[in-house]
Amino acid sequence: MMSDGDMGSAMPSLVHENKLRAAGHVRIAGIDEAGRGPLAGPVSVAAVVLPQRFRHKVLDDSKKLTHATRELLYEELTNDSRIHWHCELIGVAEIDRLNILQATWLGMRRCALALTPNPCAVLIDGKPVRDFPLPQVALVKGDSLSYSIAAASIIAKVTRDRLMTQLAETYPGYGFEVHKGYPTPAHQAALKRLGPCPEHRRSFAPVAQMELSLWG
Repeated sequence: MMSDGDMGSAMPSLVHENKLRAAGHVRIAGIDEAGRGPLAGPVSVAAVVLPQRFRHKVLDDSKKLTHATRELLYEELTNDSRIHWHCELIGVAEIDRLNILQATWLGMRRCALALTPNPCAVLIDGKPVRDFPLPQVALVKGDSLSYSIAAASIIAKVTRDRLMTQLAETYPGYGFEVHKGYPTPAHQAALKRLGPCPEHRRSFAPVAQMELSLWG
C-alpha cells in the first residue's frame, strides 16, 4: 500500500498518473465517491482510466463546478471511446449493514475490479482503502490534483444526482431533487413531517432519532 500527499497543484494534472507509469504501472485508474454525507440514497463510486496524454481546460473537482458544467463533462467523459469507466451504486441496505465507510470502500473495490481492461494501479481520493485488490496511492484532495480522480468525481456525482432526482418522483415531498438527500434544514423538516422513506439511511443518527420519535 502506498500513500501520497497534496502536491499543491492549482488544477488537476497527470503528475500522479505519470509517477505510477514511471514505476511500471501501465493503466492507472482514478477513483472517487459522491454521497457519503446524505441521509438518504446510495453512495456512488466511480473509477476512470484516461488516455496517457489527456488534457482538459475545465475538468476539476466536481464540487468546484456548476451543475450545468458537471452535466456537460459527464456526457463528454462517458461518450469518449478512449476513456474507460465504471460506476457503482451502493444502496441503503448495504450502507446500513456495513456503515458508510465500509460501504464506500466496497464500492471502490468493485469499481476497480469491474474496469476492462483491468487497471494496474489506482489513485484514490482521500485515505488508503483497506484490503484493496490493486496497488493504490491515496491522495488527500485528489479530485483537485489528478485528472483521473476529477473525472471519477464528475461521473460519481452526476450519476447520483440523476438518481436522486428520479427518487424524488417515487418519494415526493422530501425534496430529493433539490438537496439530493443531504441533511439540509428543508430535508430535515420534511423528514420530521413525513417520517423516513425506504431510501433513508436508518444507521444515520438523524434518521434513527426521527424513527424513534415516531414509534416511541
